[in-house]
Amino acid sequence: METTKFFVPNISCSHCVMTIKREVGGIEGVLRVEGDAIKKELIVEWSSPASIEKIKEMLKAIDYPAAP
Repeated sequence: METTKFFVPNISCSHCVMTIKREVGGIEGVLRVEGDAIKKELIVEWSSPASIEKIKEMLKAIDYPAAP
């Protein structure tokens, strides 16, 4: 199991966080998604078959790309 923190500049409110939690949480292998709209941070706990690449692809697909 791994935990990764992402900086997501497009997060502006709790609705954004809820959308991200729903979509990223639907990826097989994602165990937990927590977001902070003020810090624009996302913490994802995951294990295989999820991957950082799959999480980043989902964030980009829903218009909340993670900053490099």
